[in-house]
Amino acid sequence: MKSARSRKPAKAAEAKSGKPAKAAEAAKSAKPGKAAEAAKSGKPGKPESHLAMVRRARRINRELAEIYPYAHPELDFRNPFELLVATVLSAQTTDLRVNQTTPALFAAYPTPEDMAAAVPEELEELIRPTGFFRAKAKSLIGLSASIRDNFGGEVPGRLADLVTLPGVGRKTANVVLGNAFGVPGITVDTHFGRLVRRWKWTEQEDPEKVEAEIAAIFPKSEWTMLSHRVVFHGRRICHARRPACGACPIAPLCPSYGEGETDPEKARKLLKYEMGGQPGQRLSPPPDYPGRPAPALGAG
Repeated sequence: MKSARSRKPAKAAEAKSGKPAKAAEAAKSAKPGKAAEAAKSGKPGKPESHLAMVRRARRINRELAEIYPYAHPELDFRNPFELLVATVLSAQTTDLRVNQTTPALFAAYPTPEDMAAAVPEELEELIRPTGFFRAKAKSLIGLSASIRDNFGGEVPGRLADLVTLPGVGRKTANVVLGNAFGVPGITVDTHFGRLVRRWKWTEQEDPEKVEAEIAAIFPKSEWTMLSHRVVFHGRRICHARRPACGACPIAPLCPSYGEGETDPEKARKLLKYEMGGQPGQRLSPPPDYPGRPAPALGAG
């Protein structure tokens, strides 16, 4: 994963303030782009060429890099096995709930060998807060046994091997590869898919097709951090139901401006996590994260 320590001091200072300057300015002056204006006026604009879309997409990525210089995986983990387990648990729940659940889980089952030998009912009880706990427990025991038996007790660092593990698909594999092994990958979760379609980078719905089309737009070296930046933006500003358009720093580049609240004051009230002055999803965030750590399970 790309280190945050190589950034310029000014950017690091912005991150620690909890209010990146670019985001704060845009909250007061967000305006629609030409595509959004044409759509609202009812006048068809000139179709965007593929080259223009690629240039706009890459500019959005650069803007997001300035807004979220601290973007990172929002699951707590200390090694590839913990990240793999946490990612499997994150299906159909929040990273926060997973982070609140995994401390006790990893205390009980710190290695694949330990988890492979777990009593299913005991494992189920530990992961119950994440939902779908029976199916998840079956996957965790299965993938742990496969790691023990087929990979010498070590999480494999290849996509082709990871997807052979029970409960592990391309999305989970790319999360682990990008953040535990430094292998570039695009993680297409619900936030990523929603935003890239809003930005007209793709019209695809199938995650694998989305991954392929976005991979063709950006250099491989950007794939992992692009995924973090887009997901961060989706969770904090460009929400599914009420996107905070009026507080969005990239509004001028967005062809879907106006789908959400455009009034700056009302939009600012929709901001989440550190953008809204609230705790993040990690109990143990990286040192340069500008927000507050999330509370432990049952705290507060």
